[in-house]
Amino acid sequence: MKRHYFGTDGVRGPYGSPQMNEALAWRLGVAAARFAPTQSGVAGSQVMIGRDTRGTGLALAQALAAGLASAGLHPLSLGVVPTPIVSLLTRQTGAALGAVITASHNPASDNGIKFFGLGGIKLTDEAEWRIEQLMPPARAADEPPLFVAAAVEKNISLYPEPLKDYLALTTALLPAGSLKNWSIVLDTANGAAAVTSRTALAQLGAALTLIGHLPDGKNINAGVGSQHPERLSAAVRAAGARLGIAHDGDADRCVLCDEQGNVLDGDELLTILAVHALQQNQLAGKILVITVQSNLGVDAAVAAAGGRTLRTAVGDRYVIEGMRAVGAQLGGESSGHVICADISPTGDGLVAALKVIAVMQATGRPLSELRRVLVKFPQLSLALTVQEKTSLELLPTLSAAINTVTAELGASGRVLVRYSGTEPKLRLLVEGPTLAVVTAGLARLNMAARADLVVL
Repeated sequence: MKRHYFGTDGVRGPYGSPQMNEALAWRLGVAAARFAPTQSGVAGSQVMIGRDTRGTGLALAQALAAGLASAGLHPLSLGVVPTPIVSLLTRQTGAALGAVITASHNPASDNGIKFFGLGGIKLTDEAEWRIEQLMPPARAADEPPLFVAAAVEKNISLYPEPLKDYLALTTALLPAGSLKNWSIVLDTANGAAAVTSRTALAQLGAALTLIGHLPDGKNINAGVGSQHPERLSAAVRAAGARLGIAHDGDADRCVLCDEQGNVLDGDELLTILAVHALQQNQLAGKILVITVQSNLGVDAAVAAAGGRTLRTAVGDRYVIEGMRAVGAQLGGESSGHVICADISPTGDGLVAALKVIAVMQATGRPLSELRRVLVKFPQLSLALTVQEKTSLELLPTLSAAINTVTAELGASGRVLVRYSGTEPKLRLLVEGPTLAVVTAGLARLNMAARADLVVL
């Protein structure tokens, strides 16, 4: 069941390439509309469409809407909104589908499309494969276009006040005015949360220092946001802020900065939330769902607090599938995807930040103290840009190195080697008892990978 277009998180690629263009968006729209009635219990024909701040997003949204409408569905435009708003409104309205035009944390030159099914849940691998099978064939370059922008205007309606319910939901997570006298640095990556996160925090009374809050269609994720927390860290120290918050371009990720300017990743946020919930006997099933990428220290901290972890493949939708399978309410990734299923059916950067702030308020402890609950095992990783994603089983030197390093680490560490689902990259990770052991193991894997692959 190999998918040709879909990766770890939707369809993504450089705008204008065969992997991402208006014709492809139209074909995906047609296919998604054909797929929608096969979902059990579909109640309506609406499709919620949102996008991030990339300048190419509007044209792709129009093309997708035209494809959906041509096959009988009713697209509703939410405009520029964070990904979690699309998910929430898909659930709240009973829409057949939700769609977001975004390449998440990728640069502005990329764009993408990801779908939500019934209940605002990301589609499974099988569902995405079925959509690909339902796509109309691509047309030759000299054939007339399948859609025109003027026709799209008749096929898509505006959804009224798409931010209203979301802001009411998120600001209700903390007592009214509880952030008065809190100095917070907020970095919205020049992306989809430039309005929402700022508004919610301000309504709660926070004094904000803003970074990455002036999107121009081309500067999304450009040296700002969750992938580039250096400016956030410096600004927190300069302002003497209580904490810093950074999102990625579509705002489903969150990283935090403590009052000393130290960055907290998703593993630390998840551990803080899980251990506090366990202490309050409020973690559903006493289970935290994480991915194979998360540090082994997370397992140790959760176990010490009386809970357990469940690990899934990398990708927040696999985390969500794991959570649904065991009835867990909390899960996420080290990259900063945090899913609080009692609030949102998908990862939400603002919700994650507010949940951690709630722990700070409940305990009276700053982030620099709360983060100590996670003692990380030494871990190093490396991402190699490769010419081709050759199956790992066909790479003899790398396979041998993986087996050797894994055997040497034994129960005191682990090796993770995988291809990125959204970029042409091979990701290497080694975790072990000491930094020296980890460094040596990663160096061996790096050399072996370069022996088998063309690394750019």
